[in-house]
Amino acid sequence: MADTPKVQDWEGPGVPGGQRVRHRWRNLIWALIFPRREQHMVPTVSGVLLITVSLGIGSAAYNSSNNILFITLSLLLACLILSGVLSWFNFSRIRWRFLFPPVARSGQNTTISLELVNGKKLLPTYGLECLITARPALRDGAALPQTTFTAKGQDVKAIFRHVPEEVSGHLRLIGRLDPEDTVQLDWDWLPAHRGRWEIALRNVGSFFPFGFFNKKLSARLVRDLTVWPAPVDYQRHQANSFRWAGMTSRTARAGSGSDLLTLRRYSAGDSHRLINWKASARTGQLLVRQFAAETTESYSLQLWTDAAQWPRPEQFERFISFVATLAEDFFRAGSLRAAAIDEHAMRPIRHVRDYEALLDELAVLQPRPAPTVIRAGSAAPFHVTGNLRNVITFLPEGNLGVIALIDGEKTATA
Repeated sequence: MADTPKVQDWEGPGVPGGQRVRHRWRNLIWALIFPRREQHMVPTVSGVLLITVSLGIGSAAYNSSNNILFITLSLLLACLILSGVLSWFNFSRIRWRFLFPPVARSGQNTTISLELVNGKKLLPTYGLECLITARPALRDGAALPQTTFTAKGQDVKAIFRHVPEEVSGHLRLIGRLDPEDTVQLDWDWLPAHRGRWEIALRNVGSFFPFGFFNKKLSARLVRDLTVWPAPVDYQRHQANSFRWAGMTSRTARAGSGSDLLTLRRYSAGDSHRLINWKASARTGQLLVRQFAAETTESYSLQLWTDAAQWPRPEQFERFISFVATLAEDFFRAGSLRAAAIDEHAMRPIRHVRDYEALLDELAVLQPRPAPTVIRAGSAAPFHVTGNLRNVITFLPEGNLGVIALIDGEKTATA
């Protein structure tokens, strides 16, 4: 999020770029009388009372021909018109965008920032209220067109009773936003589950200046956010055939470890810190220390997502969280070699982008509907793709448990 977003990431009346409309007074007056479709102005309780009082005074003034009542009516109407004009200027040249955190995990608080910029050069902006919603993004094929003409009554009632999972939050601008100034409004959001979420700014409203009207602008800012699986606690089982991440072994070859391997003559490019001055003084030539290299056991992850293997949704979610937690621990220790999902080939995990791509795929992973025949009495019912060592596979245990195995040997339990 440190990179500057592109221009198309901004939305609002003050988005820079594009063809600038030539200023005309008739356009300004017409915009005040007949605003655009995305602008809504709803009178508040005080505004309804003011309009009612204005109608009453206007009726009395025309019936009695009293100049004082006409002056009072003109003042009330001037207040209404001034309120609309100032409200229009309050939203002029305002733009906004989302700033997402680098990582969002299920079950952990995520801070989503809405950045507001006042592009006006003279007038500040007051009292903005923003409505933000978060709901799961529709998967491919989830929103197919359907008809209710041939549906049963209970099916139609179930459709109308279905409420999409949506979380909303209100952000308020306290104080004022000075001309050509920027402010960030933070929303603390708790994702209920992993997956791809749709974060949208529904509208931006304000009661400025007198509170007679609540003017709202319908925003079109919609962005997708991928929520990674939540980390889970797991228990390691020490096995004889492998070493856990972080446990290193030293080999008798040159490297940058901590064990001294031998002394050798100094050559151009060697660090002066490696010179052994005592040995150099005894032999009469510069000698440098050569350390043994350290090697860390690396592991590969093999995932099988058949629905026959994971019939319970809760257990499948725990399985995905377990895989994501192991991938994070191994990657931080530098021992994550590769990962494969179902029949796909092993993909090497060398850089941060490879690790993030794996977690993005785990965030939207669902069980495969194709059934798989499991051989009875087999500790590892699925074969391992490729000829690799230390390949970790996963199996369900009980109703909610998940175990990790290497060569049929239990190594960890979640």
